[in-house]
Amino acid sequence: MGICKFDDAEALGSVVSVDTTAVIVRVEDLDRLKRLQVNRLVVLQSSRAGQHLIGIVVKITRRPDERAADTGIEPGVESEPAENNLVRITLIGTLIDKVGLASNVFRRTLETVPEIEANCFSLEGDRLTRFMQVVSNVEMDGPKLSLGTYTLDDEAVAYLSGNKLFQRHAVVVGSTGSGKSWTTARLLDQIAALPQANAVLFDIHGEYAPLEGEAFQHFRIAGPGDIEKGRALDDGVLHLPYWLLGYEALVSMFVDRSDQNAPNQSMVITRTITEAKKATLNRSEHKELLDNFTIDSPVPFNLDAVLKTLEELNGEMVTGSSGREKQGDFHGKLSRLIARLEAKRSDRRLAFLFQPPNECMQMGWLAKMVHRLVAGRGAQQAKGGVKIIDFSEVPSDVLPLMVSLLAQIIFTTSLWTESKMRHPIAILCDEAHLYIPERTQADSGDAVAVEIFERIAKEGRKYGIGLMVISQRPSEVNRTVLSQCNNVIAMRLTNGDDQSVIKRLLPDSLGSFGELLPVLDVGEALVVGDASLLPTRIRISEPSKKPDSHTVAFWDRWCETEPKSDTANAVRAWRRQSMS
Repeated sequence: MGICKFDDAEALGSVVSVDTTAVIVRVEDLDRLKRLQVNRLVVLQSSRAGQHLIGIVVKITRRPDERAADTGIEPGVESEPAENNLVRITLIGTLIDKVGLASNVFRRTLETVPEIEANCFSLEGDRLTRFMQVVSNVEMDGPKLSLGTYTLDDEAVAYLSGNKLFQRHAVVVGSTGSGKSWTTARLLDQIAALPQANAVLFDIHGEYAPLEGEAFQHFRIAGPGDIEKGRALDDGVLHLPYWLLGYEALVSMFVDRSDQNAPNQSMVITRTITEAKKATLNRSEHKELLDNFTIDSPVPFNLDAVLKTLEELNGEMVTGSSGREKQGDFHGKLSRLIARLEAKRSDRRLAFLFQPPNECMQMGWLAKMVHRLVAGRGAQQAKGGVKIIDFSEVPSDVLPLMVSLLAQIIFTTSLWTESKMRHPIAILCDEAHLYIPERTQADSGDAVAVEIFERIAKEGRKYGIGLMVISQRPSEVNRTVLSQCNNVIAMRLTNGDDQSVIKRLLPDSLGSFGELLPVLDVGEALVVGDASLLPTRIRISEPSKKPDSHTVAFWDRWCETEPKSDTANAVRAWRRQSMS
């Protein structure tokens, strides 16, 4: 039996206005109007036999009847109804009684719209349960993944299309403590279960360390302690040697744009680094590389040789036309560049960048590192399909540059992989507002990072790269990147600016969904987008491995009899700049 077998006597009301996906229904029975709630589901009669249209209630109004005012008739029992009880509905799909051998098929298409005077019915009780089960079991494009259950009916599993979630990019947002990390862990759980899983999570605070298992591979950006002990890739320690940086990143790190000699410094460092990279390449062994060489080519070079050349140019004296010595073109103009370069190189916080182990200075190291980062779970020598990279010891001033460097390595590798050999990879950007900011200074490290992520957001789909932006402050995340995210998983947001950004990402017809953002429960999300068959409210299920992001219970902790304090080790770790 079809779900939508209603008697006319059960009708909530009838259609009085139709406008593309918006329908207005007039309700005669006040008791039925009172039972109705915003964001509940309704069923409308279709002009086609065997079909019913499904809609979401977005607005309920009760106002005086304008016709009574126009005719001068006093509203009363014997006259026309004194109130216009109107319900505004957004159509979201069609329920078809039978398609081939399948019964009760739900599709997110609107082949028809309801006719004027068509009946509208409220979907509740047993009918709602059966409809939610239909939605849960519906065939989608490719394998499905489950976030949790629908708030409308907690017996019905809420599925998303795994293909469309990453093909069309996604954004996960919510105020601190709303359950973002929980949701991310839930997604990673299901990705990790796949035999050829391939995802990279940028873990800014080290909170995903508890996610363990053969499908997970953890890396930590090297701290000062790792340099002393010579830890490298096989120990789960990742170095990002300076020679990986592209031209824009090098200039933003070494050249002070406010210096009047900045153009000269940019030109000289470009020329000097290019020559240093060429010196690494043996002409007979690397002739092909030398023929197609640019400053952005990822080739190791000797930083000492670069500094020596810069110092020579800075103090160079040349013979003038009169035969007397005079200052060279760059004499004294490179002093600040040299000072910045030496300061960065000696900064222990940046040891992962400027003091890499010898292994990282070999030509073969890059291929090994990229394989660990980009290859999927089933690939040879790949230890896990989900790679979690801990950036917690990276200084905040270079964090955008370092995160974007890894993102660029992933993007560039996919770009230069033959299309038939390309293995798709998802990039999950936790705390994205820290390194994909909305406001940046020109030529800064932030600007370089944003440019890389903008390119991935715009072009990643073509090269098999899916992007998931995770942030508690969407108003501080770059708008271009957010606009490319066609799936929204929005948890509780209390800030007005953040709410406005997410409302703009929602379809106009579902604008009323945005009003729920400040009142969602912890672990509850609004899910709207290409991956979601039914745009609705979902209760996120518990992940099998929980991230270390639980909120400290202040009052309970203060009530304990035993004190907890470890200030001595905290100061020691602070001085060593390492928790390990």
